[in-house]
Amino acid sequence: MQYNGNNAGRKRLNFRAVKKIVAVTLAALLLAFAFVTYFFPLKSLLPPYKIPPRQADELRIHFLEAGQGDCSIVEFPSGNILVIDGGDGSFTSRNRLIRYLKGLDASSLSLLVSHADRDHFGAFEEVLKLIKVDTLYLPVIGAENVAYRTLLLQAEKTGLKTKTLTRYGVIADGSGAYVNCISPYSTGETDENDSSAVLYLSYKDVSAVFTGDISAKREERLVREYALDNTIFDRGEYTVRLDGIDVLKAAHHGSKDSSSEAFLSLIGAEVAVVSAGRGNSYSHPNGDAISRLIGSGAEIYRIDELGNVVVSVKDGTYSVRTNITE
Repeated sequence: MQYNGNNAGRKRLNFRAVKKIVAVTLAALLLAFAFVTYFFPLKSLLPPYKIPPRQADELRIHFLEAGQGDCSIVEFPSGNILVIDGGDGSFTSRNRLIRYLKGLDASSLSLLVSHADRDHFGAFEEVLKLIKVDTLYLPVIGAENVAYRTLLLQAEKTGLKTKTLTRYGVIADGSGAYVNCISPYSTGETDENDSSAVLYLSYKDVSAVFTGDISAKREERLVREYALDNTIFDRGEYTVRLDGIDVLKAAHHGSKDSSSEAFLSLIGAEVAVVSAGRGNSYSHPNGDAISRLIGSGAEIYRIDELGNVVVSVKDGTYSVRTNITE
């Protein structure tokens, strides 16, 4: 057989041409992918959870499984939504919150950071990128860390209105439901955990308290103030009655230095929701804190054991369910 050098050379040239075409095509595809994902992040493709529709005049509080963090969603009867804290920012908890908010389809959406630890705002940067938010409520004390600065930069980038929430700050809904901030003070705060926003929610004779990461020290201070004057936290028609609370979001993931006997005795909560991550390294919730909650007579719902917990308020009564999504 006669060797044909020209044919071999042409084959090498053709092979090089094919390689070049493949390389250019791959580069173009990668560029197109980067362009699309920049303007349309992949998380925007996440499907919404199928959540049973809210009934007329019903208020729902959704306590979400959010890793070793807090995330509570107040779904007002008007359809407006307030998200209190955004979880620990893990991949799973971020996706869960985004899908949940899509499933609820809010008329208006506001986010509230109870304090500047990342486990209380971890998913919010992603939410700001994907969903229209009307107001971002910020804590009295910020944080000098990358995650918190990034959240503020994202809020600035989107032109979002921000407010600092302190005592007597009220978030009112047209339905008559309202959230009244009873702590912290506007000045003089130095401890990040004890400066957590403590929120009182009221709707048709049912009330709930959200306590962020406050310690027994701040709990007992609130008890002393309330003992002096049980109208001390009122702001006009937005009254606060801490004796006889229906639902408590227990403080600091059920840590040992929270859920004090004095505080639990005052509020007399019927239901206590404890938000902690499954198998977390902090051993939350602490056994002593759980014992105090049990001793107070509260029925305990642990997120790490039950997953999402939903409190439904309608006609002056409430009910509790778990994992209502499909």
